[in-house]
This record gives sequence, C-alpha cells and structure tokens, in this order.
Amino acid sequence: MAPSTPVRHAWRVLTGLLAITGVLFGINALGVYAFQQSSWTPDLALDLQGGTQIILAAQTTDGAAPDGDQLQQAVSIIRQRVDASGVGEADVATEGGRNIVVQIPGQADEATRQRIQSSAQLQLRAVLFTGSPATSFVGEDGQNTPYPTPDPALPSTPTASPTNGSDLAWVTPALQAEFLAYDCANPTNTPAQAPADQPLITCSDDRGVKYILGPVELDGTDISNATNGQEQNTGQWAVNLAFNDQGTQKFGEISQRLYGQQAPLNQFAFVLDGTVLSAPSMNGIILDGRPSITGSFTQETSKALADQLRYGALPLSFTVVSSDTVSATLGSQQLQIGFIAGLIGLGLVAIYSLVVYRALGTVIIASLGVMAVLTYVTLCILAWRMGFRLSLAGVAGLIVTIGFTADSFIVYFERIRDELRDGKSITAAVEDGWARAKRTIYISKSINILAAVVLYILADATVKGFAFTLGLTTAIDILIFILFTHPVMQLLARTRFFGSGHPLSGMDPEALGAVYRGRAQFRAPAAAVSGRASRSRGEAQRRQTIAERKRAELAAAQSNSRSTKEGDD
Repeated sequence: MAPSTPVRHAWRVLTGLLAITGVLFGINALGVYAFQQSSWTPDLALDLQGGTQIILAAQTTDGAAPDGDQLQQAVSIIRQRVDASGVGEADVATEGGRNIVVQIPGQADEATRQRIQSSAQLQLRAVLFTGSPATSFVGEDGQNTPYPTPDPALPSTPTASPTNGSDLAWVTPALQAEFLAYDCANPTNTPAQAPADQPLITCSDDRGVKYILGPVELDGTDISNATNGQEQNTGQWAVNLAFNDQGTQKFGEISQRLYGQQAPLNQFAFVLDGTVLSAPSMNGIILDGRPSITGSFTQETSKALADQLRYGALPLSFTVVSSDTVSATLGSQQLQIGFIAGLIGLGLVAIYSLVVYRALGTVIIASLGVMAVLTYVTLCILAWRMGFRLSLAGVAGLIVTIGFTADSFIVYFERIRDELRDGKSITAAVEDGWARAKRTIYISKSINILAAVVLYILADATVKGFAFTLGLTTAIDILIFILFTHPVMQLLARTRFFGSGHPLSGMDPEALGAVYRGRAQFRAPAAAVSGRASRSRGEAQRRQTIAERKRAELAAAQSNSRSTKEGDD
C-alpha cells in the first residue's frame, strides 16, 4: 500500500531541509579549505576576544584645532572604510576633542591600518615631465656625480604666466634642478604638503618613476563613486571612477586638452597623498565623467583604493599616536557565562517540554537542536562573507530566541490538543492544528523580525549585534517550524505510540479532556466520573467560548425538560 500524501510530503520536506543543511556546510567548507578565509568557529567581537586599538591625532591643513563637525565626519568616513574592509563590530569614537580611537576585533593587517589613517586626498594633475628616480649622473671623468643642491639664485618664477595645467612654463630652472636632485627613496620628502596651485615633484607608488606635475585641476570632492573591477580587454584590475556634474565638466575639458599631445604631455596623474598611483595617457576624449585608473593593481589593492575614494577625502590628516593590542573588555569569562546561561535556558525549556508534553517534548528538543546547528553554520558563513562578529549583545539575542522558538512549538501543540479535545483523530488533529497554528506563528514572527529590523537601524552600535542575531534566529525559527517540526509531527502521528494516544505520548485524548463530541455536545458518562476525568471535563469546559457555553446550557436545559416531561407521562 502506497504511503499517504502527508507522509510523502513530510519526507520530501525533511529531505529538502537536509539538502539545505548540506549546502550551508558545503559553502563554509569551501571558505575554509578552498579560499582559506572562513573558519568552523564564529568570529568574536572586540568585547569577547580583544583586538587592536589605534589612536589617531587629527590635524587640520592650517594647524588649527579641528572642530566637532570635522571630527564627526572623519569618524563616519573611517567607520565606513573599516566596514568596507570586511571588519565587523569595530568601534570608532572621538577622544579629548582631537583624537579618534579605532578599536578593531583581532589583529589589524597593514591594509586595514592604511585604510584607517590615510586621508585619501586624491588629486588630478597633468604630467609635465618624467624621468628616472636617479639622483646622480655620469660625469666627464666616468664617475657617478650627485646632482647638486638647487642654487637659490636660480629663477623660480615662470617667465610667462602659464595658461593651463599642462603649460611647460611651470617648469622653471629652479624646479628642474630640484627635480634632478629629488630623492624618491628619502622618507623625509613630503610632496603631499605642496600647494594645490603650484607644480609638484613626486614619484610613483613603486618609486620607479619621478614626475613633475602641474597644479591640481580636480580633487576627491569631485568624485561621486569609485568601484574596482577587471577590464574586459586586458583582464587588469582597475578602479572605475564616476565624477559629479562639476567634475565631469572639468575632466571633459582636461581630456580635450591632453588628447593628441606628445608624451608625457598627454598623460594625467592620479595622485593619492602626494604619490602617483597611475599616470595613464589620454587615449580619447572622455565627456561622460567615467575614467578608469589602471596600473599594477591586484584585486585587493584596487578594492582598497576604491573604498578610500568612494567614501571621500577626510577633512583632516592624521598621525598615529599609538597602535596597541588590547585585551577583551569582557573576555572569555563573560563568553563562558553567556554559554552557561544559554545551556540553562535550553535545559529549562527541555524540562518544561517533557513535563507538560511528555514524549511530545522530544520534538521541541530536536527542533531546537536542528536550529542550533543551522544558526551556528550560518554565523560562520556570515563571518566570512560579511565580516560579522559575535558580540555579547549577539549572544544575548541567541539566548532570548530560545524562549521565542519554544513559544512557536507550544502554540502548535496546543492547537493539536484542542483538535483532539474536539474528538478528532490524532492524524486529523495534526493537520488541522497546523492549519490554525501557522497563521498565528507567522504573524508573531513577522512582528519579531520587524522589531529586530527597526532596532538594528535605529539602535546604537553596541545593540546592533542583539538585533541582528534576534532577526536571524527568528527567520531560522520559521524555517525549522515549516521544514522540520510539522513534517516530524506528520510522521509521528502515524506511529503506534503516538497514533494510539499512549498516556506518555502527550497526545492521550482522555488526558486532554476529549470528553465531548463537538464544541457544544458532551458525551453522557456511562459511569461515575473519576477524579482525573472530572479534571479533564472541567478543562474542556473552561476552554469553551461564551457562545459554546450558552449552547451547552441550552442543550442541557432542553434535555432536562424532555426528561421531566417523560417522568410526568
């Protein structure tokens, strides 16, 4: 005999749940073994594992003390940069009206440090002259002779007023002598401090080329967006820029001026903090404001630059006051306490379920176990793909969810028991109870998810971990309710132990008070009612609505009237 439709449906759903679990573990295994970026344990936030603390001292261009608005803007940009690097649960705050304190979970790599402290002052300058980074030449005697220190008597003012940023009139004898003597390897050279309206002597980021650049014609404030990607023709990694309206107009004029010129006058340089990132030649007139920066980029370096430029130039420059490793503010002891609290919560729910629902309580325990497995592997994947880190607030969200999850099962089981009290069979009670319970549970869980979303958006950063785990586990709770709890109940209802209503199954109709045929039609007891049956009948009466009680009283009055009439006859 072929299995019934509910049984086939239950097995299909459970198979689907098993497939979902396998896919999640497969994704995380791919991150662990193939990409070597994931782990089999969730990443912990700063309050549970400690991390790196970087204190930055803010400096304005004119040396004045920064105001509060500048500091808050810098805090916002630094936080966006840290989040873009994949670091979650970072803490960025001001200190003392001049410093910014950045706390990052775990060890900060060099790329993250540079992302934090760099002011990312992008400048677009025309290239006037290029040369090798050498600071010496071969003299008539055949020996290397250093270029002399520029003579202060050399003319430093252009003989004719330059007409644009590419005019060679900018290159004075003094500037040419300074260029020849400029040492790219000397760390004391700070080209980033050169005035924006004057030419700049600088080097490429790999120190392989030395440049004389014209004045600044565009800067980072003209950029509206920056992304990284591979060029279709060459496969090179590039940073794709999008200028705002003002920048688009300026860049279009620059491209028209440079296009068709002889090298290096056909080149323009993207300068980040005084260093040339790339100096491509102008191969066409670009009027849409969407150029690309190419060079010796990798995926990581192009993404880092795009992140810096996308979030704008900081209104301040920074010097690193200190960079230290900090211990966890709450540490492993608090994590252990949270773990124990979770176990206590699970234990109390398990005891309550077994006492009230007897063997049916094992379904609650099994559902919580499946939910714990899916939540754990999901947190591991989110740590890899989104940089999520589990904080103590997130642990609290997981513990609170235990009660919310148990509430779903209680609503479902009570609906089943109500159907049994109506005199339905156990298999019918499972199906009808599911139809009635799921609407209530969906509404309840939707409210929980909505509250978590609102809390995540509006709450302080320290509470976001609680809101995130609460919303995540609530969504998983709905998944477990549909894909595990109900299919398991469909299968158990067709077993001998549960299907026959064994007293220990939690689905015994007599113990549940199923002593009436319908909502208002009680069975006439054949013998004296025992104490247990009396309690069951009282429970059934208490569960009746007012209308049901009135119908029952009317039916009883009519029955008594007929009995009295028969007695008179």
